[in-house]
Amino acid sequence: MSESTLMIESLRLMGIGMGIVFGFLLLLVGILRLVSLIAQRIAPAEPQPTLSPNPLPNASTPESDDLIAVISAAVARYRRGR
Repeated sequence: MSESTLMIESLRLMGIGMGIVFGFLLLLVGILRLVSLIAQRIAPAEPQPTLSPNPLPNASTPESDDLIAVISAAVARYRRGR
């Protein structure tokens, strides 16, 4: 066989191989879209979560006043220690 014949055969084989791979990929994309469509129709839509407002804790409770005093004392002690 001559080089030109081998080159033509190799290009033909490459074209067939690339065509088969491209066709398989198109088939795969089509199947995935079909499965996605079927899953959306079968599965019910998830309800949107409702956000309930959480009341903020009252900052003037005795516990928070004690906590503020302790934190302030710790910060003052830290600054004096420098």
